[in-house]
Amino acid sequence: MQWGSVSEFMVMGGYGLYVWTSFGVSAFCMLWEVFALRRRHAAAIAETRESIHDQCVGPR
Repeated sequence: MQWGSVSEFMVMGGYGLYVWTSFGVSAFCMLWEVFALRRRHAAAIAETRESIHDQCVGPR
């Protein structure tokens, strides 16, 4: 497709709201997944370190 202006591109033949909303929701979900993975990774590292410390020193 060819668009004559940026506003025509944003409207996308009347489907712009659907397209850009879908794009935004998808981008948000992908960013949220990266954030959640980093939090779970940090929690797993902390739990592993605590477990190793408990095995070496004994329970608290």
